[in-house]
Amino acid sequence: MNIAPNSYSVTRKRLMAAVASIAVAGAIGVGALTSGTSPVLADAVRVEAPQVPGFADVVERVSPAVVSVKVKAKIQPAADDGSDQGDDPDGMNNMPDNPQLRRFFKEFRGFGDQNGQGGGNRRFNHRDHNNDQPRPVAQGSGFFISDDGYLVTNNHVVSEGSAFTVVMNDGKELDAKLIGTDPRTDLAVLKVDGVGKFTYVDFADDSKVRVGDWVVAVGNPFGLGGTVTAGIVSARGRDIGAGPYDDFIQIDASVNRGNSGGPTFNLNGQVVGINTAIFSPSGGSVGIAFDIPASTAKQVVQDLMKSGSVQRGWLGVEIQPVTSDIAESLGLKSNNGALVSSAQDNGPGKKAGITAGDVITQVEGKDVASPKELARLIGAYSPGKSVDVTVWRDGKSQTVKVDLGTLPSSDKQASADQPQPAAPAKPDSLADLGLTVTKSENGKGLVVTDVDPDSDAADRGIQPGDIITSVNSNEVNGIEDVTKAMAEAVKSGRKAVLMQITHDDANRFVALPVAKG
Repeated sequence: MNIAPNSYSVTRKRLMAAVASIAVAGAIGVGALTSGTSPVLADAVRVEAPQVPGFADVVERVSPAVVSVKVKAKIQPAADDGSDQGDDPDGMNNMPDNPQLRRFFKEFRGFGDQNGQGGGNRRFNHRDHNNDQPRPVAQGSGFFISDDGYLVTNNHVVSEGSAFTVVMNDGKELDAKLIGTDPRTDLAVLKVDGVGKFTYVDFADDSKVRVGDWVVAVGNPFGLGGTVTAGIVSARGRDIGAGPYDDFIQIDASVNRGNSGGPTFNLNGQVVGINTAIFSPSGGSVGIAFDIPASTAKQVVQDLMKSGSVQRGWLGVEIQPVTSDIAESLGLKSNNGALVSSAQDNGPGKKAGITAGDVITQVEGKDVASPKELARLIGAYSPGKSVDVTVWRDGKSQTVKVDLGTLPSSDKQASADQPQPAAPAKPDSLADLGLTVTKSENGKGLVVTDVDPDSDAADRGIQPGDIITSVNSNEVNGIEDVTKAMAEAVKSGRKAVLMQITHDDANRFVALPVAKG
């Protein structure tokens, strides 16, 4: 085939230009790989998302107010077998001889840290013969609540101590003196003098604290010094069986031995609670910690700073919960309130006319939801205060005015002054209730001699030796008093009768269903 010279020349030039372009591009690519210049890389991954607020600003401001509390005491030397010769240092002597129970109690309250840095007041055993110098017994946490050196911690941190040292956030150690303690709420106040002004924090209004709110705990776990953990409020109003004023805030921030007495903050840097106990099968944090609410702590701390102790109002009655059965037997519409099982002889309640079988439903117009609520309401008043107490008695409400006394330093049970019954001579049967009874030796009450194991009485804990002293607030002197009360209950449409039971000088009330027909 013949090709024109000009066409061939043009075609050849175009081919050569294309080859040159490819060669240049190849040279550039090779140069990028082999030359000393940096490669051009794609941008790193970055997600533009809302940022979760941190806690650094809060921690920076509050940390100078949080301290470690070192506690020392003069210790009895250990015996040759290693046992402590002191008087029940951990309060464990009267507990059942159950290793698991004892271990749980120690871990729950913060005892048992082998380095002596637990939240509790663990006593050390020393074989030293010189006991003039105080020895370390506990180490916990605390926080300043005033610029002149008052600080708060737990009672169980300082209760064994005779000398106290506060370790500041910057490591400086200062001597402190004990101002006062309140074992019932597990709070204590210390004071550091003559150093200058301190950074301090304030209590929050914990009524505004909601389940799910963020919180920050600052303290001294295991003696490590200022440690910060964060979490949320898990629950409110927890009753852990620590005392009559249980109303704990539960949090899931990590709290360990040594955090006791340390503060839990909201995001405004205010104290919403004070770390006092943990639940832990292992002894370490499992995300269940309990705080004394700020509202409780604030009032107690003010009293301790003022007088070194807390004076609470006292009603002088023993109380028990109102169950659904008890409410039914008394004609109450709900099981709110506190049932008086006995009124102490010289107590303010008895002087005002409160008697066993009354259900306390209100104090000064405030509803009483439970026995613990009644204890908190009465305890909030000062001794000598005159209060209106509303009781449910004989199917209707009435109000009595009580001049409160002073709560004794230790809880005492009222003496029922009931003699032990003699052996029954001729038992009688209360078949409908599953009971066999006989008259007591003094003729007051019926002694239970036998209980049908399949009866409601057995299910409710009635046992031989119990004394039935009243039914539906009427004295029982014979079996006819019980049957009469049962008939009246059926006639009035009630499904149960309320029995007052005495055993070992202690009173309680039990509601037993009655058969109709």
